[in-house]
Amino acid sequence: MSPIALGLLLALLLGTGAGAQTWCGKNYMASSPIVPPGGQFPTPATSAGPLVAFRCAPAIRPYLPEDVLTPAAFVIDTPLTNSQVANAQSIVLPAHGALGNLAVTISVNGHILAAENVPLNATKIEVPFFLGTLKPQRSAFDVSCTATYSAVKGNTQHFTASSSLSFLPDPPNGRSVTKMDLRTGALLAKPATGKPGSYETVFPIGFYTDFGGYIETNLTILDDIKAQGFTVVHPIPTFDNLTALNAVVERMQELGLYLMYDMRWTYMNLTGVAEEVNRIKNSPNLLLWYTGDEPDGTSDPLNATSNAYDLIYSLDGYHPVSLVLNCENFFFTDYTSGADIVMQDTYMIGNNVTFSSQWGTVCTPDYGDCGCDNCKGEFEDISTRMDEFAYRLWVDGWDRTKAVWTVPQAFGDDTYWKREPTGMEYVVQAVLGINHGGLGVVAWNDPSTPDIQASASSLAKALPTMKEYILNPASTFSHVTTNRVDVGLWTVGGKTLLLATNLNYAQATFSLDSVHGWRSVQQVFESGAKPSGKEIVFESVGSGAFVLS
Repeated sequence: MSPIALGLLLALLLGTGAGAQTWCGKNYMASSPIVPPGGQFPTPATSAGPLVAFRCAPAIRPYLPEDVLTPAAFVIDTPLTNSQVANAQSIVLPAHGALGNLAVTISVNGHILAAENVPLNATKIEVPFFLGTLKPQRSAFDVSCTATYSAVKGNTQHFTASSSLSFLPDPPNGRSVTKMDLRTGALLAKPATGKPGSYETVFPIGFYTDFGGYIETNLTILDDIKAQGFTVVHPIPTFDNLTALNAVVERMQELGLYLMYDMRWTYMNLTGVAEEVNRIKNSPNLLLWYTGDEPDGTSDPLNATSNAYDLIYSLDGYHPVSLVLNCENFFFTDYTSGADIVMQDTYMIGNNVTFSSQWGTVCTPDYGDCGCDNCKGEFEDISTRMDEFAYRLWVDGWDRTKAVWTVPQAFGDDTYWKREPTGMEYVVQAVLGINHGGLGVVAWNDPSTPDIQASASSLAKALPTMKEYILNPASTFSHVTTNRVDVGLWTVGGKTLLLATNLNYAQATFSLDSVHGWRSVQQVFESGAKPSGKEIVFESVGSGAFVLS
């Protein structure tokens, strides 16, 4: 996404958005009054008694005819809560003893697909079903999930949830398909070359990449991107030269680079969206679409992203849709409704987040623009934003069906941001995003500094090893923060991936005594962190990844 100043300038010149001189709904000019922006995400009410947030979703989206002979499943979540979140229903629990099970039935058009007992207060329970009883169709099937709870003697309780099942016909010859594994949020795709191959998990890592004056005129840059280990390229529009765009996309396919196609300037023009989708949708290396670029910042119409989303699915349907939000808390649900993948771009390096260097005003929750909305100017701004987005998806009932990606800052010496991040600071941002649920890392922007490019490449080359843990449906995840060392732990079988980053501008350590059962440590990524005995030693803003076994 473009630096915020560019969006502001265009909003002023073109008059887009609800208010041409606001950002995140806030006035920011010194001559403007303080007016609360509104649009804040509501805090769920608290229930006096327990609730069950009964939810169901297919394990994979979409399924295809090729999947009929392989196991298919629905994922059932039954967490107990006191928050009145989406589909939370009152439940009477046993006074003593085990909570027991729910008898779950999953149906389409009155036809029972599956029935199984599922533990209460559990997540990611897979209930298998046979796809062959359905015929693929372009529109999603409406799914009804019911649950019966009989653990309390003499009190049989019933719960319902709705979902949708995408079981699409085979795509036209040559068109790729990107599936989402809703057990993890990961993307699944065949090789970007278009050559035969199986679906594999894709961890998208790369940059928003300048088109005009860069890859448009020098295709060898794409060779360098591939050699550096990146998996995705996000060309930045406008694409005035369609011949050059086609050459870029074709060269990416030859190299095996996935395409993240950006419609930021046209996504509110549905005629333009249709033209672009029909032009690109059959590219074998298309991974996903991208519509709104900080639509919350420019106060785009609240239904703009969902309008584009619905049209894209009607024209394609085989690739997910993404967007990026810049604001910390401004009409999150409305804008996110139009995406399968929501990204956050919290840029907190090199800028004064409390007093705007651009506008000469203070920045508060109600006023001002400092280039990082409602930030404190510390790395935790990123993890806080990731956690807030994940929480809101859970409240809205979308935690199983939408994923969150992160956008590290790879630029500076521009407008609000008085310096560029170092390579190690880029890594801190990326690792922090991953540890807090990020399933893709796409930085703004390329070209960047040699230091950032080298660090990003090092991380990209380590991700094929790390993704086998991070994107594995069988992994169990835990998270630890101690003395501003942020640690993610993914365990598969008898091995654990430890991914850690030091948020301090000073040396720090992390004791491995808190990780049980390990005997050996294998380092798989290094950015200023190394094992030493029974601890990891971090340099200032150091990071590292280790497999413990």
